[in-house]
Amino acid sequence: MPLLPPIGAEIPCSMLAVNSPLKIRNSLVTVDFRGGIKHRVDVNPNDPMNSVRMRTVGFKISAELPGENGGRGSITIEQNDVDVDPKSLLRITQSFPPKFENIMVLDFTMVIEQPGNGNGGEPLILTTKDPAKLIGTLTQYPPKGDLYQLQNPVDLIDLENPDTVVATIQKLPVKIGGL
Repeated sequence: MPLLPPIGAEIPCSMLAVNSPLKIRNSLVTVDFRGGIKHRVDVNPNDPMNSVRMRTVGFKISAELPGENGGRGSITIEQNDVDVDPKSLLRITQSFPPKFENIMVLDFTMVIEQPGNGNGGEPLILTTKDPAKLIGTLTQYPPKGDLYQLQNPVDLIDLENPDTVVATIQKLPVKIGGL
């Protein structure tokens, strides 16, 4: 019985990241992201026996943002565009009992809508400075509510002003699959 999913399979997973600390400019907020991700399984030419590449074909999570004066805002994170050069990987680290390492490499856009944010009501549109890396250690794939963690905090920039970090996702303790 092969441990890795078949090449060409599309695997949708739910995502839930509760109490994710996020720094927007100078304020720190804690939000709960919900959504999902979908991967298509590709050959990994570097190690075809023990691993597969995971092409992200859909990724979107969102959270409510407690606004000032009781107003509500939202944060939406969505994949930038088609994952042409998939860097995400699923690797067998042990055959029996099976253990996997799953690394999701994600470039995304973050849209922050915050009434009364001094931005004239316009949403703030940011993008990842460097791709986010979510890493999970699994005993089965697809994951069934397994916890993934960011390898490093993710800095987000405004494309019009790429030298300034506007927001940082400090942690994203996300449970993936089986929800």
